[in-house]
Amino acid sequence: MSLETALSRIAHLQQTLAPPPVPVAQPAPGAFNAALAQASGAPATAATASAPGAGTPAGQAVLNLVRNEVGVAEQPPGSNDSPRIAQYRQATAGAPGPGPWCAYFVSWAARESGVPIGDSGQGYGLVDDVWAWGERSGKAIPAAGATPQPGDLIVWDEHIGVVESVGADGSISTIEGNSSDRVNRRTYGSDGGGAIGYVRLG
Repeated sequence: MSLETALSRIAHLQQTLAPPPVPVAQPAPGAFNAALAQASGAPATAATASAPGAGTPAGQAVLNLVRNEVGVAEQPPGSNDSPRIAQYRQATAGAPGPGPWCAYFVSWAARESGVPIGDSGQGYGLVDDVWAWGERSGKAIPAAGATPQPGDLIVWDEHIGVVESVGADGSISTIEGNSSDRVNRRTYGSDGGGAIGYVRLG
């Protein structure tokens, strides 16, 4: 056997027996921008703090919480009340008795997740107040041309919920309090069923 043949066989054996290459971890989309913002002393925004489509950590905490509430229903139906719904109301300072409770539901979820809604974290019983606070605090995202993230609050005229997921076709799945007298899952087209916008927590 020639030296050249022996070296060729050795090289072939080394290639065959070598462990597979270890993939190099790539940073998540947006991670560079978040790191750059942190290094420059600028606050990370919702757009740079998490990968597109993943939602903010605060939004994910809210979403994980509300998933456990699906099925909570009014007792009796149509009463806007139950022992659990009363707990949602308690997350809003000065909440009156039973009434429409979708805003109480998201106020409760945000408070329980450590990101209370309101200038003083007081929560809101009216959807308009949640949206106005989102605009004042820079957390409101008008619906036109926007793609929501899981955990964003989705806001309609007089109703509010939490985005659970966004489909490849743009459809938006939600979890909403006070939807047919209970906490329900819903799915809408890419326009969010006429949503006026989203509030991104965190």
